Amino acid sequence: MEICRQGVLTADPMSLQFTDDPERRRGVLNHHFIRHNVRTLREVQDTSVPVLDVPEAWSEVNSLRLSYRTPKEGQLKYFLFALPSRRNAYSHFYCRSNNLETSSWVFGCLHGNASSCGRTVDLSMGTELLPAYKVLLLRLADLSSFTHLVVSASNLNSKQFTVECEWQREESLTRSVSVPHVLSFGFQTSDVTVNSSGLLHNIQLLHFHQVYQAFRISVVSQCRGTRDRLPGVYRMRVPWFREDSFTTASFLLLVLTQFGPSASAPSAAEISGMLHTSRPDNGSSVLLQLHTAPNCQYKVLVRTSFPKVLGQVLRFCGPLVPVYTAVALLLACGGQLSSILASGRAADMSEAVGGALQLHKVNLPVYLLHILLSCCRDLLPPEDVLPSTPPDEALPDWVESGEEWRHLLAPLLYVLGAAVAFWACALLRLLVRLASLLLAPLHRPSVSRGAGTLRLRTRLLLAVCLAAAGSTSCGALAIAAAGLLHLNRVLRLQMTERSLSHMLNLAPQKQKPAANGAPEAAAGERGGAPLLSESALQEVRDDLQLHLSLAALLLLPAVLSAPSLLHWSRSLRFCTRLDPDPCWLHSVPLICVSLLLINCDTLQLSNSRLLPVVSCLPLPLAVAMATFSSLHLYRIAYFLSAVLVPLGVCCLL
Repeated sequence: MEICRQGVLTADPMSLQFTDDPERRRGVLNHHFIRHNVRTLREVQDTSVPVLDVPEAWSEVNSLRLSYRTPKEGQLKYFLFALPSRRNAYSHFYCRSNNLETSSWVFGCLHGNASSCGRTVDLSMGTELLPAYKVLLLRLADLSSFTHLVVSASNLNSKQFTVECEWQREESLTRSVSVPHVLSFGFQTSDVTVNSSGLLHNIQLLHFHQVYQAFRISVVSQCRGTRDRLPGVYRMRVPWFREDSFTTASFLLLVLTQFGPSASAPSAAEISGMLHTSRPDNGSSVLLQLHTAPNCQYKVLVRTSFPKVLGQVLRFCGPLVPVYTAVALLLACGGQLSSILASGRAADMSEAVGGALQLHKVNLPVYLLHILLSCCRDLLPPEDVLPSTPPDEALPDWVESGEEWRHLLAPLLYVLGAAVAFWACALLRLLVRLASLLLAPLHRPSVSRGAGTLRLRTRLLLAVCLAAAGSTSCGALAIAAAGLLHLNRVLRLQMTERSLSHMLNLAPQKQKPAANGAPEAAAGERGGAPLLSESALQEVRDDLQLHLSLAALLLLPAVLSAPSLLHWSRSLRFCTRLDPDPCWLHSVPLICVSLLLINCDTLQLSNSRLLPVVSCLPLPLAVAMATFSSLHLYRIAYFLSAVLVPLGVCCLL
C-alpha cells in the first residue's frame, strides 16, 4: 500500500504517468511523507490565506525573541513581526512550535500595519517536523515582497503548546571545529563551546567527508534558570545525501535532551557520526545543528571512535576480508609444503597460519603490480578493472590521494583476514577434536596412517556421482559434499592420533631381558618392525597437520558458495536444478582434487619430484588473488584450484 501511494503521488497530473523528474519526485515525497502528510500538493496553488481580522487577537512583537505558551482556554492569537527594520541587521527568521499539527502557522503579510494584516501568504511550506517540534527557518532575502511576518498561536481546541521565534544572524550563530584525525584512536579530542543566546546554532565539522571516518560526538549542556523550555534537538546534517527521497528523516542522526524544571543540572547526549557516502565535491561540509534553549552553555566534544572506524572499513571493504583470509590460508599451505620439502615433516597448523601474515611479501607486490597494470589499463577487459586497493589509480572513491589512510588500508584488511583465518583454523581444530571424541565409539581403533583413505574405485565412483549431482542440482552442494569427505579423513587421523598416543602411554618404555638372556621384544613388534613407536605417532601427527591445512582450503570454496546452496534449497519446490549455477564451472576440478588429496600423506609429498615446483606456487598466486579477486570473490576458487590441482598431481608423481 505504501509503495502504491508513493507511485500515485509521484505521477504527473497531466499524463497520469510516473514523472521522470527526480527533483519533482523528491519534492513530492518530501512534502507528503515528511512535512505535510495531509495537505495535497498541486501544480498551481493559491497561497493567499485570509486571516481573521479580530483586533484583540493581534500582538506586535518588537523584541528579538518571542516565547509564548498558549493558555488552557481556547483563543485566537496572532503575533506580528515587522520586516523593514530587521532586514539589514539580520539574515534569518527562526520559529518553532511543539504543536505538531500540519496546519499553516507562519504567514507573510503583503499589506499590513502595526495592528493587523488583512491579506497573507502561507510561508509554512518549508516547515520541518522534528521529533519534539516543528521548525521553520526563513531567509529574509526571500521575503522582499512582504512587510510583516505573522505567526499564529491560536488554540481554538484548547490544546496547550509553546511557540518560540527569533531573528538571527547566520554568521554569528555558525561555528566550526576540525574533527580529529582518524588515526588518533580516540586519544585526541576536538571541542567547541557555545554560549547560547539564541534558539539555533550551526557547527561545521571540518574535514569530515570520508566514509571510513567515525566519531563519537558528545554534547554537554548547562542551563541557568528553572523555567520550562522546549527540549533541545541535536541534528547532524550531511548536505550531499541527496540520493534518497527521505533526506531529512532517514539520514539525520537526532538526539534529544530534555530540560525539566531542574534544568540547571548538566545534561549530556551522544551522537554517532558516520557517513553513508563520501563528499562528491569540496563545496560542502557536515553540519551539526543545535536547536537549543537560550541562557545555556553547550560544549561539543568530537572524538574518533576506532571500533566504529573498523566497522566502517568492514562495511565498505567487506569483500576484501575473505580475499585476504584465502591469501592467509594459501600461504599457510605453502608453509606446510616448504616444511615438508625441507625436513619431510609438516609444521604445526597454528604456526603455519600465524606465519602466513607476510605483509612485505603480499602487499608490496600488489602495490607494484597495480602501478604496472595502471599503465596498461586500456588493455584489460572491463571485468578486470583494478579493484579498490592502492595505489592512487585504484583507490576507492572514498579515499583521497595524498592521505596516509590509503597506505594503511590494505595492510589493515590483511591483518583482519589473517586473524579470521587463524581463529577459523583454531575453531576447525577444536570441532575436529570434539567430533572425533563423539565418533570414536563408532569406529574400530586404528594405528595406521592410512585411516580414512579410499580405494581408487571408490574415489572414481564418488567423483562421477558428485559431478553428476552438481550438474543436475547445484554445484555448491557437490563442493560441500567433497569438503565433508575430506573432513572425514581428518577425523579418522585425529582418532588414530589419539589411539596411538593412548597405546604408547600404556606400552612398556624399556626392553627387559628374557630368561635365556636374550632381550624381550617390545609390545607390538613383529619381525623387527615396531607397529607402535614414536615415529609412527609422529607420522600420523604430520599427516593430521597437513590435512587440517588442506581441509581449511577445501572448505573455503564451500563457505563462499553457501549463498548459492541456500538459494537452491529455498527454490527446490519450484525446480531441482539451479539455473544459472555460478559454482558448476569450478566444482568439477575441486571435486576431483579433493578426492585425490584424501589419500595424500607427507611421505608421498616428500618423495614427489614436483614438490619443489608446487611449493613455489602459493606466494605468486596469493599476490594475484589479492590483486584480481577483490571485486570478484568467485575467482578465489579458481586461484585455489590452481594450487590444489598441482598438489594433487604430486600425490601421483
